[in-house]
Amino acid sequence: MFTSTLLAAATTPLEWSPTVGLIIILANIVAIAFGKSSIKYPNAEPALPSPNLFGGFGLPALLATTAFGHILGVGAVLGLHNLGRI
Repeated sequence: MFTSTLLAAATTPLEWSPTVGLIIILANIVAIAFGKSSIKYPNAEPALPSPNLFGGFGLPALLATTAFGHILGVGAVLGLHNLGRI
């Protein structure tokens, strides 16, 4: 009975689309901008090959901001899908 309740509550699967990709990209831009203004030592070692290309970030800051951006993006995509907007 519990399984049938879960199956009844399930939504349609979410397919990747350019809209989903755009939402993830925008979420990463927001996360990088937030990280740029809030990370105390953004250029910590190890450095990236071309720091100017990556906004002066070191590898730890770049990985942290893009991971945070993906978490924000996935939350936005799942929320919009749940609301039926995507």
